[in-house]
Amino acid sequence: MKKNLLLATTLTCLMTLGTTAVMAQNIAIVNGKAVPKARLDSLAQQIENSGRPVTPEMQGQLREEVIAREVFMQEADKMGLSATDDFKVQMELARQTILIRQLFNDYQKKNPITDADLKAEYDKFVAANGGKEYKAHHILVEKETDAKTIIASLKKGGKFEDIAKKQSKDTGSGAKGGDLDWANPNSYVPEFSAALLKLNKGQLTQEPVKTQFGFHIIRVDDVRDVKLPAFEEVKPQISQQMQQEKLGAFQQNLRSKAKIE
Repeated sequence: MKKNLLLATTLTCLMTLGTTAVMAQNIAIVNGKAVPKARLDSLAQQIENSGRPVTPEMQGQLREEVIAREVFMQEADKMGLSATDDFKVQMELARQTILIRQLFNDYQKKNPITDADLKAEYDKFVAANGGKEYKAHHILVEKETDAKTIIASLKKGGKFEDIAKKQSKDTGSGAKGGDLDWANPNSYVPEFSAALLKLNKGQLTQEPVKTQFGFHIIRVDDVRDVKLPAFEEVKPQISQQMQQEKLGAFQQNLRSKAKIE
C-alpha cells in the first residue's frame, strides 16, 4: 500500500515537471497547437536590433502579439490561403530578402572595418580639408567687360554688396550681397580657388576671374585655420560610410562575376 502511494506520488511529480518543462519552451497552446517561446525571443531580438530596448512591460505585449499571430495564421491555413499562388510568390520574395540580408551580414562579420582603417580614412579627410578656409564675397557676370566695369566702380567706392544684389548671376549668393560664407578653397572650381589663394584679408581681385560659369570679382573678408572635428567625434559616421562602400564593392564584384544571359 505504502509502495503504491509512493509510486503514484512520484509519477505525479514527474508529470508536473514535464508539464512545467513544456510550458517553459512554449508561451501558450492555441487550439491545441504549441506556440514556442523562440518566436517571442526572435521578435524581441528584432526590436532590440532596431535600437529599442525591450522593457519588462513590453514582454506582455509581445506575448499577446505572438499569440494573436498564431490565431490569425491558423485561420488563414483553414481558408487555404497558404496554397494560393500569390502567397507562394510573396513567400519566395521574403525568403530572398532574408537570405540576401544574411549574406551581407556574413560578409560584414568576416570583413570588419578596423580602427586602423577608420584612422587612415580620417587622415585622408584631414589632408583634403585641412589648412586655411576663407570667408569671401563674389559677383558673377556673363561678360568680361561688365566685370571690369564693376571692378572700376568698386575702386571708386562702390558698395560690393549692393552691386552683387543687382548684377550677380549667382542668385543664391547675390541675394546675400555676394556672401559665400566660410569655405575651403578646394570646394570651388580650380580657377576660382587659385585666385582666392592669392588674396589676403580685405583684398579684391584686380582682374576678372574666368571660370565655366562666367567672370567673377572676388573679395576676401577673412582667413582662418580650418577647425576639423576630432577623430572620435566622426568615427561612427566614417565607419558607416566605409561599411557601405565596402559592401557596395562586394555587391558589384558578385554582379560582375555572374554570367548573365
